[in-house]
Amino acid sequence: MATKAKTKANRSAERKSNRAQAVNRKKDQQQVNAFDLLEQDHREVEEWFDEYDELKDSDENRKAELARNICLALKVHAQLEEEIFYPRAREATKDDDLIDESLVEHATVKNLISEIEEMEAGEELYDAKIRVLGEMVKHHIREEEEELFPELQSAKMDLDEIGKELAQHKEELMSEMSA
Repeated sequence: MATKAKTKANRSAERKSNRAQAVNRKKDQQQVNAFDLLEQDHREVEEWFDEYDELKDSDENRKAELARNICLALKVHAQLEEEIFYPRAREATKDDDLIDESLVEHATVKNLISEIEEMEAGEELYDAKIRVLGEMVKHHIREEEEELFPELQSAKMDLDEIGKELAQHKEELMSEMSA
């Protein structure tokens, strides 16, 4: 379902504000905790999806570039969550339902990413697949930030240590996957 321009602008401004707050928290702490790192990733891909939505049909080069950025960022982000964050979250909360649902959403997102990566910008259904991916990812982000993160806030997790581990592994994955 298409979103009105005013709503998109408001959401974009809110994400930029949230991103700035996360960056400020990072500076204050001199290291990023797990929530901050994951939220920074969320804001980045949301901004790319919004930019994609605003492009004209004729801007295929920029669409292709944004799609590559989105797909790479989501693959790295999903792997970080699956290998590091979710196992620790499952252990801390014992909330298997929320984690299991997130893993199913990741699988669906990864399938769609594979389809997109096999296509060229301008092909039939390319834009539709990017938009559906965006809707799925934004839904997933809302659930994480509004349900999982608050639940983990009260759990016994060392968010700073997990954040450090996520940041390290992210750097490695970005090098591997973008080569």
